[in-house]
Amino acid sequence: MTYNTDEFLSQIREAVATEQLFLPSLPDIAVKVQQECEKPNATAQSLAEAISIDPALSVRMLQVANSPLYRSRSLADNLQMAITRLGLGLVKNLVISLAMKQIYKASNDVLEERFKELWLSSIKTAALSRLLTASHKELDTELAMLAGLTHNIGALPILLLAEDEDELFNAPDELNKVILHCQSEVGAHIFRAWNFPQPLIDVVSECLNFSRNNSSPADYVDVVQVALVQGSIFTGLECPDDWSKIKAFSKLGIDGSSNILDIEENKIIFDETQSLFK
Repeated sequence: MTYNTDEFLSQIREAVATEQLFLPSLPDIAVKVQQECEKPNATAQSLAEAISIDPALSVRMLQVANSPLYRSRSLADNLQMAITRLGLGLVKNLVISLAMKQIYKASNDVLEERFKELWLSSIKTAALSRLLTASHKELDTELAMLAGLTHNIGALPILLLAEDEDELFNAPDELNKVILHCQSEVGAHIFRAWNFPQPLIDVVSECLNFSRNNSSPADYVDVVQVALVQGSIFTGLECPDDWSKIKAFSKLGIDGSSNILDIEENKIIFDETQSLFK
C-alpha cells in the first residue's frame, strides 16, 4: 500500500473510534417494521398498517408474496393476507432487505456507479446465501439473504469519505484495498448503531476472513463466505484458489470442487431471488 492509502486507513479508523464517521441510517420504514415486530401483541394487521404507509413497499410485498419463491395455491390479494401467509419474522427480514436499496443513493454519477456495483454484488451474494441455506433447517433463509445483502455495508461510508480524496478515489485498485481492509470494522459499527442481531454483526465482521476456523455448527458467516467464494465468478472478489481449504464449505456439507449454480434448478431459484431486488 502507498503512504497516502495507509494515512487514509488511519483516518477511517480514527473516525470510527471517535464516532465521527458518517453512518447510513436504516430506512424509516424498516425501523418502524422492526419496532412493530418486537411488540408482544404484534399481528399481521398491525404490521400491515405499519407497512402501508409506504405504498411502493406495500406493492413490492404483495409481489414478493405472490412470486414463485413464496406463492401458495391461491394469490394473496391484500397486504394482511400476504403477511399472514409469510409470517411476521419472515416479513420483518424481507422488509429490511427490500428497503435496503434506499441507502445506495449517491450525489454524483461516479459515486452512483460505485454504489451500483456494490448493490449488484450484494444481490448476488444474497441470492446465493438464501439458496445455500435452503437445506439447513437450523438456519433462517431470509436472515441469510439479509446477511448476504448487507455483508459489505461498511463500504458505503468509506466510499463517501474517499470521495474527497481525489488521488485515492481515482485509483480503483487502491480504493478497493482500503475497502477490503476496513469494511468489516465499519460494517460492525453500523450494525451496532442499528441494533442489528449479533449473527449479522458477526457476518460483516468475519465474512472476509477465509481462514476462520471456529468449532461451532454452521452459521451465517459460513453461508456468506461460501456465497462470496462461489459468487466471485460474477463479482471478481479475490478468494482462495483452493475452496476445499475454506472450512465453511465442509461445515455446510458442500463440495469445494463444484459450484451450486452448476445445477439448473439452483440457477432458477438464484435468478428468482435476484429478481426480488430489481
